[in-house]
Amino acid sequence: MKLAKSGTGQDVLVGVDDRWLPLREIGGYEGLTRIGDLLADRRFGDLEARARQRAARSEGPGPGPGPDLSGAATVADGDAVIWGAGLNYRRHSDDLETEQPASGPGSYLRPASCLIGNGGTIRLPAQSRRVTAEAELGLVVGTRCKDVPRGDWRSVVAGVTAVLDMTAEDAIRENPRYIPWAKGFDTFCSIGPALVTLDEFPGDSLDAIRISTVRNGEVVAAATPRDMKYDLGFLVEYFTMGRTLAPGTVICTGTPGAVPISPGDTVRAVVEGVGTLTHPVG
Repeated sequence: MKLAKSGTGQDVLVGVDDRWLPLREIGGYEGLTRIGDLLADRRFGDLEARARQRAARSEGPGPGPGPDLSGAATVADGDAVIWGAGLNYRRHSDDLETEQPASGPGSYLRPASCLIGNGGTIRLPAQSRRVTAEAELGLVVGTRCKDVPRGDWRSVVAGVTAVLDMTAEDAIRENPRYIPWAKGFDTFCSIGPALVTLDEFPGDSLDAIRISTVRNGEVVAAATPRDMKYDLGFLVEYFTMGRTLAPGTVICTGTPGAVPISPGDTVRAVVEGVGTLTHPVG
């Protein structure tokens, strides 16, 4: 099952069997527009079956390519907590000419005010002379959780999404303690355009998906979760240790590689089987 938001962000869209429905058309879900609230709803486990039943009764068009998500709103709620894992791939560590951390990934929190919808323009701030873009796989927490053992990570993650993460790289080259400041500018994070529930990736199939950073049509860096230093289970355990994560929290799992961006560029985050984010740079 897939979840997305309309371009205005006022409607949640539900995709099942290549058919998409507004959530408000599925009985009992009227009024839910926040992804976190939907994931926390006790009926969420039944949503896929209800959506299929509603689609079967629909007199509209049958299965097809689905809605145009090129202008979809971010799937992260406006007050979502967004955690990030830094230097989780060797290539990105090499980008920054530094060693990967030995006891856990680099980590940071970022404000939701930096979020933009798919297709939105990335605005380069005057405070930085070198901004980079980084494609990532995002994990979306589905249930309130704390102290989750590494082997139980799938029990608390609702699904995955694509992330495009921007960084004022010159700031963190000057001082690594500037990471939250360097990632918190307006338009510096895109999450979406869809959330794909974890049941679409049984077993270890998620480990094989390709995550690519693309600038002006050229793949600059690509890897799979198998190339992570700290795997998905480790990251969930790490970010839930001693702290409670709410439904809708996003864990950005690190990038296979960053690319500098300039006005006039087009940059994409492509996560195989999950989605593509595309953004012009202004």
